[in-house]
Amino acid sequence: MRGKEIYKIYAPNGAKWIEWVRPVPFVAIDTYNRKPIANFLDRKAMFLKKYQQDTAIFIDLPGKESIELGIGLANMGYRPIPVFNGTDEQQGSQATTNTYLIESCLINGSEKLKNIKLENDANPTFLLDSYRTNRYRAKESVFDNSWDLYKQDIPSAEYFKQNGITKIIVVGNTIQRDLKKIFLKFQEKGIDIYITEGYKLPQKIKLTKTIKERLEKEEI
Repeated sequence: MRGKEIYKIYAPNGAKWIEWVRPVPFVAIDTYNRKPIANFLDRKAMFLKKYQQDTAIFIDLPGKESIELGIGLANMGYRPIPVFNGTDEQQGSQATTNTYLIESCLINGSEKLKNIKLENDANPTFLLDSYRTNRYRAKESVFDNSWDLYKQDIPSAEYFKQNGITKIIVVGNTIQRDLKKIFLKFQEKGIDIYITEGYKLPQKIKLTKTIKERLEKEEI
């Protein structure tokens, strides 16, 4: 399949939330003739017993793991929404983010996702790459294709609430700074934030600004 066909599997006509599927990796799939990787794993959502009508999920793991877990959550009824936004390096070059692996895994995921029946209004699970903010370069020749998630890249708190979602679970080791900036506002608007590393039950957390962040906003 070509990138456009794979994109339509993740963003089928008539489904809710698909306007937030980022097209960047699907365009790149055709560029260097991406192929599915051999070791795509079937992951189960150990942290969740069943589909929750009031819950959206953000998977903030390394890209391959995010896609694998996203397909696992699709089997529970959640719609995977890839929001990867890293651009490809020139062929043969090194980069800070492995977009090639992400694109290859999206191919694998699409083969499984096309056989999963999801409701058009299924709640979303947003797929992120936890390496997206990796801006460390060992040498100048390494291509910096890091990226941040911004509020316009995902639905607003108001939109979530209008669609019955008042709880967000983040799957990851921490709330990264770009997510924290967005979710601080979500908290203020009545959406609860939970976190899990992927195996234990999610724990509700209270996000707060650091002294540095408050000083930058001249709040103290």
